[in-house]
Amino acid sequence: MTTQTSHQIRSTTVLPAHRENVELHTADGLTLVGELAQPVEPDGTPRTPSATLVTFHPLPTHGGFMDSHVYRKAAWRLPALANLSVLRFNTRGTSSPRGTSEGEFDGGEGERYDVAAAIELAEFRELPNPWLVGWSFGTELVLKHGADPGIEGAILLSPPLHRATDADLDRWAEFGKPLVVLVPELDDYLRPDEARRRFARVPQAEVIGVDGAKHLWVGESAVRRVLDEIVGHVLPGHPLPLPTHWEGALPDA
Repeated sequence: MTTQTSHQIRSTTVLPAHRENVELHTADGLTLVGELAQPVEPDGTPRTPSATLVTFHPLPTHGGFMDSHVYRKAAWRLPALANLSVLRFNTRGTSSPRGTSEGEFDGGEGERYDVAAAIELAEFRELPNPWLVGWSFGTELVLKHGADPGIEGAILLSPPLHRATDADLDRWAEFGKPLVVLVPELDDYLRPDEARRRFARVPQAEVIGVDGAKHLWVGESAVRRVLDEIVGHVLPGHPLPLPTHWEGALPDA
C-alpha cells in the first residue's frame, strides 16, 4: 500500500527505494552486515543509479554505526531525490539494528579489509561511479585505505586527522582522484583554517568550510547542506538544493 500526496521531507521521512540487507566478506575472513538502497521507477522496479555512495561511519567506540543520522537520511532520500545508490554497513565489531559485524574494532588498521570489502561489493554488484564518503573516523579509513583505482573520488565529513597522517595525504595527492572535504566551522577536532593548511599537500583537495556547523552535523539544515554538497560533487549539474517536499507516493510505515 502507498499514499499519494505532497509530503514535506522531515527527519523521519523515508522515500521510495529498493532496500536490501547485504553482507560484506573481508579478506581476513569476517562477515560484515549492511544495507544497499537503490533507486526505483515509479512502478517500483529497480532503476540503474547514476552513481554510488559507499559510506564509512563515525567511531564505533563513541556511538558511530551504519545508522548514524547523516547516512541514514542519505539512504532514505538520495535514491529518490538524486538517483544514487547508497551502501552503508557496520565496520568490524560494530552493532546496529541491522545486526553486528564480526570481528573487533582495530583502530583503523584491520579496517583496511572492511574498506576493500565495501569497494569489492560495489564492483561485484556493478554499481556505477562509486564515491567513498567518510564521516569522522570514516574519513580516516578513506584516507588510509581508500585510494582504490575503481573509485571516482571521495568526500570527507568532519575529518579529525587523528589517525590519518601526512603520508596518507601524500598518497591521496599522488592518487589524483577528487577529494572533497567538508569542515564544520565549529568542529571539535579540526576547523576550516587548519584543515586548509593540512590538506594543502593534496593539490586536488577542495576544502569547504560550513558556517555554523558542528562535528556531528546535527539539525536538518546541516544535513541538507551535507547532502546537497555530496550530490553537487558526485553529480555535477544536478539541480540544487535538493527538494524539501516529495510529490508522489510514500511507502507505508
